[in-house]
Amino acid sequence: MTVSVENFFRSFNYKFEPQVRSHLKNVYATLTMSIMTAALGSYVHLYTNLLQGGGILFSLLGLGLAFGLYAYPDNGKNRSTRFGMMLGFAFLTGLGLGPLLDIAIMIDPSIIPSALLLTSVVFASFTGAALVAPSGQYLYLGGTLVSGLSTLMFLGLMNIFFRSQLLFQAHLYLGLAIFCGFIMFDTQVIIEKARRGDKDFVAHSLDLFIDFVQIFRKVLILLMQKEGNKNEKKRR
Repeated sequence: MTVSVENFFRSFNYKFEPQVRSHLKNVYATLTMSIMTAALGSYVHLYTNLLQGGGILFSLLGLGLAFGLYAYPDNGKNRSTRFGMMLGFAFLTGLGLGPLLDIAIMIDPSIIPSALLLTSVVFASFTGAALVAPSGQYLYLGGTLVSGLSTLMFLGLMNIFFRSQLLFQAHLYLGLAIFCGFIMFDTQVIIEKARRGDKDFVAHSLDLFIDFVQIFRKVLILLMQKEGNKNEKKRR
């Protein structure tokens, strides 16, 4: 295992130019801080129930920060402001996860760390696949993934009216597959942008953060379903 990790980092250093390696380090450092900030937001919700009565307001504020990051271009001088916007978005995202975490805790508190660990493994695996693959190999996935997102939206709208468990499960598994694909796609897009001189690591980390959160949400729901089915069988 140690040898394989060492080989991975050797190939990483050999494959990517110094500016790309430096950029990726900034991206993943920002991503890590964002995940930690989201965890703080979830913690605040669990102990203050801050979302009660203000969920829509916080959601709109989060969307505003995310759009602001893309609309407020990086010029080197405003990175601290944009970094603060990124952490603000992450905190509000964590708040938004709070109600789902409440349900998970009622079922089994151990579900949350298990979901976080499993999400981290999935994220690391698909990131590693994108890093070691030939440059640009997964860029062709872009059109397919966008079409998949459209399908997800359509399934979600249909299920508002039909309330079908089958549609819900299809939405869940398809969404998981799509965002795993987005990890590989976004990673290779970030690499190509870095090679062209785009050093906006804050916006790049936002893309990966959204992928991570979406996978975590779906993994959490799947584990909740599994534990719920197990508890139901015990009652019979």
